[in-house]
Amino acid sequence: MRLDVVTIFPEYLEPLNVSLVGKARARGQLQVGVHDLRNWTYDRHNTVDDTPYGGGPGMVMKTEPWGDALDEILADGYEAGARGPVLVVPTPSGRPFTQELAVELSEQPWLVFTPARYEGIDRRVIDEYATRMPVYEVSIGDYVLAGGEAAVLVVTEAVARLLPGVLGNAESHRDDSFAPGAMANLLEGPVHTKPPVWRGRGIPEVLLSGHHGKIARWRRDEALRRTTAHRPDLIERTAPAAFDKKDREMLSILGWAPDPEGERSGRFWRRVEDVEQ
Repeated sequence: MRLDVVTIFPEYLEPLNVSLVGKARARGQLQVGVHDLRNWTYDRHNTVDDTPYGGGPGMVMKTEPWGDALDEILADGYEAGARGPVLVVPTPSGRPFTQELAVELSEQPWLVFTPARYEGIDRRVIDEYATRMPVYEVSIGDYVLAGGEAAVLVVTEAVARLLPGVLGNAESHRDDSFAPGAMANLLEGPVHTKPPVWRGRGIPEVLLSGHHGKIARWRRDEALRRTTAHRPDLIERTAPAAFDKKDREMLSILGWAPDPEGERSGRFWRRVEDVEQ
């Protein structure tokens, strides 16, 4: 996979040199280019922003530097043999970044990131490149940052670990929270390691039993327990068919039941009244 990031703060992307992403780069599994947007400015102040049309506070990033930067980076990528670029625009007004979207992006051969500052990039830039390639406008949460570089790090970390060979164990991400499949709408439960007793606290006996079926069931139950406690919205919108008989028994213990009346509004589960939490 090839990644290109255009930013006015290249130093913000230094974490891409460490941990799993850094190792993937060193092994040649990931090619990363960080480009300073100011290299495509032509005045002595290296200006990348201007006042917004229509008035209002803040500044807007200009079309010319972004257009020239993206044109040159894309041309270079094509010459180097990269295929099928996808533009990724971090923005609080984008679609939520989820594990499902991370999987989708991990299947792309080339991602080009445009982290903005100030009030964002002149909309015409995004509209222009949307005629040339797929554009993903993504939000990492319902809040506003000073710039999009932190979001680039989040997305890159989530995507890179899904690439073949990046994780030491290829099975590691299959039981992650939100992983496609059985964990799609669940949070991963608690995990434990040695020693078996720490400060008087032991670990669940089932984890020492060696019974893989019972261990898998315990982990599933704990995932259901944690999800109902921290993200009940995930349970509410999960279709009953996604849960097996044992899942339903645990959900009943936790105070949940299918809600046929809620299906029309996209809610499939409801809390049962008067159940002790």
